Amino acid sequence: MKDGFIKVAAVTPKIKVADPEYNRTVIWQQLQLAYEKNAKIIVFPELCLTGYTCNDLFLQERLLQESLNALALLRDATKNRDALVYVGLPLEEGGKLYNAAVVLQNGKILGAIPKKYLPNYGEFYEARHFFPGTEAVKTISLLGEEIPFGMNLLIRCREIPGLVVGCELCEDLWVANPPSTNHALAGATVIVNLSASDETVAKEDYRRMLVASTSARLLCAYVYASAGEGESSQDLVFSGHNLIAENGSVLAASKRFISETIYADIDVSRLRSERRKSTTFVPLQEEGNYVIVDCHMQLQETDLERYFDPMPFVPSDTKLRNRRCEEILAIQSYGLKKRYEHTGCRKAVIGISGGLDSTLAMLVTVKAFDLLGLARSNIIAVTMPCFGTTRRTKSNAVLLSELLGATVMEVNIEKSVLQHFEDIGQSTQVQDITYENGQARERTQVLMDLANKENALVIGTGDMSELALGWATYNGDHMSMYGVNVGVPKTLVRHLVSYYADTCGDENLSAVLRDILDTPVSPELLPPKDGEIAQKTEDIVGPYELHDFFLYYMLRMGFEPRKIYRIAVKAFDGIYEDAVIRKWLQIFYRRFFAQQFKRSCLPDGPKVGSVAVSPRGDLRMPSDASREAWMKQLEELG
Repeated sequence: MKDGFIKVAAVTPKIKVADPEYNRTVIWQQLQLAYEKNAKIIVFPELCLTGYTCNDLFLQERLLQESLNALALLRDATKNRDALVYVGLPLEEGGKLYNAAVVLQNGKILGAIPKKYLPNYGEFYEARHFFPGTEAVKTISLLGEEIPFGMNLLIRCREIPGLVVGCELCEDLWVANPPSTNHALAGATVIVNLSASDETVAKEDYRRMLVASTSARLLCAYVYASAGEGESSQDLVFSGHNLIAENGSVLAASKRFISETIYADIDVSRLRSERRKSTTFVPLQEEGNYVIVDCHMQLQETDLERYFDPMPFVPSDTKLRNRRCEEILAIQSYGLKKRYEHTGCRKAVIGISGGLDSTLAMLVTVKAFDLLGLARSNIIAVTMPCFGTTRRTKSNAVLLSELLGATVMEVNIEKSVLQHFEDIGQSTQVQDITYENGQARERTQVLMDLANKENALVIGTGDMSELALGWATYNGDHMSMYGVNVGVPKTLVRHLVSYYADTCGDENLSAVLRDILDTPVSPELLPPKDGEIAQKTEDIVGPYELHDFFLYYMLRMGFEPRKIYRIAVKAFDGIYEDAVIRKWLQIFYRRFFAQQFKRSCLPDGPKVGSVAVSPRGDLRMPSDASREAWMKQLEELG
């Protein structure tokens, strides 16, 4: 429950039709198991105390009374338990029978929610037995308690900011304007659904899509518990297809045709963050239509079972990853294509180093030129060797450019840099930041002047991870006329190049790309040792897979450092020690805040994903913002 996490459960007990006492017993048994897992929201299916398939037995006084007796015993079984428990039963009120969900907690009934939309088509005929619920909430007497009864009833937990639970029943979700829409706009971050959805061919996929898309549209978590084994199979079969989704992603799904409980750790603080950012998620203006019942839960550490992908920018599924790579390459190349159409330029200048970033920029430029119908020879690939250049990287840079049909130009900048050092009094024996950045700025000057000479555009090669860390020389490689990689994190750059190697259809080109992939990431600004790269970026700023993880959860989710550290420890378990993660997280925050001035004057470039650092779009941040609040929390971690 700390950091906004709360465990929820969707439970399908194996019941007996029209036997509330037996059903109460199996529900109680499943409830104990959910309590042991520390679930705090526990949802059972529609009409689970009686069974959904009772048909005209719903009109029998004996069944209705027995279901109330079972509810009373179940209510008592929740004493000294702070989990919210949702169970379904037929509930008589005002001379009418309702298909209702009752909320139990700590030996009390917090409220009852009637079903509004009663299916009366095909295999369904609920209107024969039940009366539709209404939005208005009134007070009724149930088992000696005065409780709220109505659709517009929300349960709010005082101890967990943002945890507000709304409820709808089965068909309510399937209609054009489901109650959950208003529930979410009234503040509900979690929607529970007590369902009895029978199984027909292809219905599973539609049900899954419906739950996932509803959670995405409403920026909420959705807990769907459906009837299963034990229901009558006279005409229908119920599969117990339970689902838990959050903001468009299915966190857990049960196997069908068995009685199964599923659990998931939903993240309420993430949902709050999504809603804060969405200016089109507009709360209801008339909150008076809703009744909110406050409840209390004891704060405790949730034992996280949720999976956190250590590479959130890179899909783990191969087919999805390939499709994503193709899509990103298209976005990059079409963005560059538009810039060429606007400027009328017909040539490109790229500083090619034999590293991943310049390789990706070259591949994107080639695709753009092919789209424009321009000759690839109009791409001027410039290699600019200096103190740190190795034979391997230079060879790969030249060979890659030649295989792609670009025009290769070599401009050795060593003499120019040495002259510059002499002019400013910089000793070559002092290999400091001036020594390094002098080379980067000289390279940029060469590229810019060549672009002027050739009436070309300088294509930027730096990626989003470097921009986040400020790992770029200001007014050096930081600058270009269009940066095709600015929206691509380093972990994804690698997969884009790998995808191109797999699909280019040229064995020689593929071999060069794979050798580039095997080359350590380096700016090559320090002299090599025994012919090998002496300066490895990740030894200095830290592993990019960690920094991309931090970047995603900081900017995309708005998480606090403490929470990012907690989930990073889980995601990289067995890969990095806790102290190592903490060290690089501190460095990430220091660099991120200190280097905003470089991002504030970032050249144009295309956004490709849900995270970007452009000052004209996703990240509008003062260059002199203090980092103290973030660093203070990091220091508390130890």
